[in-house]
Amino acid sequence: MKKTFNLLILASSIAAIGMSSFALAQENLPYQKPPQSILELADVVRAPAVNMDSKKQMMLLSYRNTYKTLAELNQTEMRLGGLRINPVTNISSSTNYLNNLKLRKVSDSAEQQVKGLPQNPLIANLSWSPNEKKIAFTHTTDKGVELWVIDVATAQAKKLSSATVNANLDAPFIWFKDSENLLVKFLPKNRPALLDASKDLPTGAIISNSGGSVSQNRTYPDLLKNRNDEINFENIASSELHKVNINGTSSLWKKADMFAGESFSPDGKYLMLTTIQKPFSYIVPVNRFPSKTVITDITGKLVKTVNEVPLTEVIPKGFSATREGKRSMNWRADKAASLSYVVALDNGDPAKKVEFRDEVFQWDAPFEQGPKSLVKTAQRYAGITWGNDKLAVVSDSWYDTRNEKTYFFNPADANEKPRLIFDRNSQDIYANPGRFETKRNQYDRRVLAIEDNKAYLIGAGHSKKGQFPFIDAMNLDTLEKTRVYQSTYTDKIENIQSIEDVAKGDVLVQIQSKNDYPNFYFRNIKDNQLKPITQFKNPYEGLKNVSKEVIKYTRKDGVQLSGTLYLPAGYDKTKKEKLPLLIWAYPAEFKDKDSAGQSTHNPNAFTAPSYGSFIYWATRGYAVLDDAAFPIIGEGKTEPNDNFVPQLVDNAEAAIDAVDALGYIDRQRVAVGGHSYGAFMTANLLTYSKLFACGIARSGAYNRTLTPFGFQSEQRNYWESPEVYTKMSPFMNADKMKTPILLVHGEADNNPGTFTLQTERYFQALKGLGAPARMVILPKESHGYAAKENILHLLWEQDQFLEKCLKK
Repeated sequence: MKKTFNLLILASSIAAIGMSSFALAQENLPYQKPPQSILELADVVRAPAVNMDSKKQMMLLSYRNTYKTLAELNQTEMRLGGLRINPVTNISSSTNYLNNLKLRKVSDSAEQQVKGLPQNPLIANLSWSPNEKKIAFTHTTDKGVELWVIDVATAQAKKLSSATVNANLDAPFIWFKDSENLLVKFLPKNRPALLDASKDLPTGAIISNSGGSVSQNRTYPDLLKNRNDEINFENIASSELHKVNINGTSSLWKKADMFAGESFSPDGKYLMLTTIQKPFSYIVPVNRFPSKTVITDITGKLVKTVNEVPLTEVIPKGFSATREGKRSMNWRADKAASLSYVVALDNGDPAKKVEFRDEVFQWDAPFEQGPKSLVKTAQRYAGITWGNDKLAVVSDSWYDTRNEKTYFFNPADANEKPRLIFDRNSQDIYANPGRFETKRNQYDRRVLAIEDNKAYLIGAGHSKKGQFPFIDAMNLDTLEKTRVYQSTYTDKIENIQSIEDVAKGDVLVQIQSKNDYPNFYFRNIKDNQLKPITQFKNPYEGLKNVSKEVIKYTRKDGVQLSGTLYLPAGYDKTKKEKLPLLIWAYPAEFKDKDSAGQSTHNPNAFTAPSYGSFIYWATRGYAVLDDAAFPIIGEGKTEPNDNFVPQLVDNAEAAIDAVDALGYIDRQRVAVGGHSYGAFMTANLLTYSKLFACGIARSGAYNRTLTPFGFQSEQRNYWESPEVYTKMSPFMNADKMKTPILLVHGEADNNPGTFTLQTERYFQALKGLGAPARMVILPKESHGYAAKENILHLLWEQDQFLEKCLKK
């Protein structure tokens, strides 16, 4: 039977500002649609995603609907161990499905429809085979998940399995090295029926113990709650591993276990296999459950147990903290079969004073000899890019100082001192040297691209003067850099994707402008020739004539700020009609003023509104300052949040002053809005300032005592800084709130800390204190909204609210 939904809308009296239609009661309001100018922008057909093979000879075009439907969200769901899965189909209930696939040669504009796709396809988990002649994917039916494969040469798809694939944990399959077989997770043949706790009488109390160890865990959603949950989790996590040939034959490869990670060695002769172990936890999600990692040969025979991780409920305090034991275990990309992993030398505790924080090890198959040390890092390990026997790149970082260092090191000689390449503030975007370019090696793994004793860096190119992406060549002996290419566009953005041929000068780029959809091109950086690959059209023609510019302005303490200003099409900047202004923002924490004042805003970025922005309202006669900079700065030993509220207000005042100085707005008609931490920002601005006529806060957290062990970028717990938590909590200061606010939240929020309860309790406080507020709960929605019905209604709600608060 088809289900219908009404939105739960609660409103307190806002008659004082002409909003008497928002009664002091619950409304059962059917779904509404926004005005036509917004609807035309919100309800568009999106361009396909592009996925090219490594040689840039073939591309896969994948299509999906712009939104899900409410019926898709209204599926059976279990929430276990931080997962949300459909126990009928055995795949994540939040999976975004593709509905069509096409292939085309990169050198040819003709597209080939993939033939033989399932009816009404729900496609996910696309994966090219190692030789790139096949593409595997899953299709979700109403009974379960099937495995399919596409022959690239013929663009023909065929089904390889029944609907018994288990996609509940991680990727449901991986390719064997031979490109003829896949290792696939299937449901155990005799999997027990899942338990329905609502129908069972409890057999005892639910008991948890604290052993006295300090453990500052965030407020995780969807955790296990009782013994039934434990049983159900084990059932949904358990799979058999089968070897499936592309001709459709299948054989059992491993008996059922809770398989949570599979990875073949680069030479394809070994498999690293991770399984979840017991005991489970009621206070942390599945990624912190115990695990065991083993190495098997190609037949599944055990070679070596290489890691056993206990239940990790206790981790030292701080964002640079980590667990003890081996972590970040992966195959070394430039070796046939060598593992690398990291061990904390400070027991994972940032408070300990040590010379080195982490040590990287290598362990060679068949693991008969012990591991050897490769390199130690002074800060917390942040990753490796492998190169060859004598050269690799390692990075470390430290959150408290925002410092990041990058080194060349010799994997063959641990006694050779690493050479420092970069030592930088990770938030200093103007000084970002870029990322090292990689290429595929003989094992089809990506390693450093080295040509003529040079490595190459691709950078975004942000600067005070604008954005000019670049390619640098670095001499591996002297570490000197030479600028090989830099984009000179001032009316477009040319993002450099990859270097295809260093000798020939061929690179893959993506070019866009305000009204030109991002499309791919081959650029020859020697003769500057540009060859188009894709030609996707702009689906947002309704914004074509909207004015767009990046404005820069200064906060009263001297911090440089910026935002992207939109004005309605046809607005006469000489006559300067006074418009209402909408500001959309999200706070960000910094440790220094210089970094806080840098900007990534680019007026040439393609204008693609999402349900989350205010850009739509430029078509409704509003000025819109989108992505306004809201830095919160704490220099030295001062934490950013020590001065959160005054800096928040200063940011808002500077933004309004800047647009007002241009002569475009009526500063008595300004609204502010944000999502998640932006919603938290919005509520605080309405509480502590008189700058705004109204605000829109979506899916926020308003009572920080409900997230007592840290939130966002706050490392201190409530008991260390109760005054910070209290002052920053709009709920605690609800008696100060007198400005109209529209509160929106998904009914099924899955984000740590932003439970739907946060909005419900804040609204109850505002209502009880007589504050003007309206609360809208969107059925079935998580932290990010997905269903078309809900999103269109959200846009209607926001439009109605803004029209009443700012125009009438």
